[in-house]
Amino acid sequence: MRATLLYAADDVRVEDVADPKIQNPTDAVVRIVLSCICGSDLWPYKSLPHTDTPRHMGHEFLGVVEETGSEVTTLRRGDVVVAPFVYADNTCVYCREGLQTSCVHGGTWGVAGVDGGQGQAARVPYADGTLVTLPVGEDSELLPDLLTLSDILCTGFHAARTAGVQRGDTVTVVGDGAVGLAGVISAKLLGAERIILMGRHTARTDLGRAFGATDVVAERGEEGVARVRELTGGEGTRRVLECVGLKDALAQSFGVVRAGGTISRVGAPQFTDVPFGFPDFMRNITLTGGVAPARAYIEELMPHILDGSIQPGRVFDRTVGLEEVADGYRAMNDREALKVLVRP
Repeated sequence: MRATLLYAADDVRVEDVADPKIQNPTDAVVRIVLSCICGSDLWPYKSLPHTDTPRHMGHEFLGVVEETGSEVTTLRRGDVVVAPFVYADNTCVYCREGLQTSCVHGGTWGVAGVDGGQGQAARVPYADGTLVTLPVGEDSELLPDLLTLSDILCTGFHAARTAGVQRGDTVTVVGDGAVGLAGVISAKLLGAERIILMGRHTARTDLGRAFGATDVVAERGEEGVARVRELTGGEGTRRVLECVGLKDALAQSFGVVRAGGTISRVGAPQFTDVPFGFPDFMRNITLTGGVAPARAYIEELMPHILDGSIQPGRVFDRTVGLEEVADGYRAMNDREALKVLVRP
């Protein structure tokens, strides 16, 4: 089959790799119908040193079950399924707590002999626990929306949920990327009355307004903080969703959060030193968030897509075939595309 491999920074290739096969009785083989490029894929795309053992790319995909292992009981050939961005057995002590990202048997796509999601097919470990059946056909117009359940929608929802967003709240979302826009959708789903989106790319913030943002702040740094505080009577907001992963974005989040408020950081962090000093400690700020256990949220969020109340698939503003995936990486890296859909 054909699959996406990363050999070094700016060196994405689509090459022939071994076809996936059942290796364990809990496996399934899925023919991939849709996948996409994630903002977190851009970090290795920009920084990976050259390697002779390329990285298999992609962790967001949906497709059709082609084959199942002898111990798989909840899936059958022909089922349309979505895969969360990590696989998990969904039965261990952490999974039972809704923390599938810490599954004792789980792991990430594209490493340790497991296929990536940007290819024609994938072997799925612990298929019963990992895959969620979608009540649609493989030609459904809802597939781009449903694909967001693999990562970004659940990540935005995790930000809103762990920040404690409640009905009537005022929320600031830092970042106008796909996860930030999913955070806007999620804050609105949880009942936020006012949503301030901090972003400077007009096409993205316009989409954020369509998703439910009531205010847009294009300024960054101290100017952005001052603008949010102006909009909120000098206080800042009780809930802040940090959806970027850069240190400046977290510092900006501390600047706009209200005393006694909560910051949830879900942007994949590209730094180690957290700017959480004594002044913020004295304001009783809570810092939470972390990697989203997407598997825990899929069934909760799916009905909102199926009934048309949310359309998170609108974040996909470019579609490429698998053979053109390198152009999709370039477009996202150069900010020519918000999020790229890949059709194998």
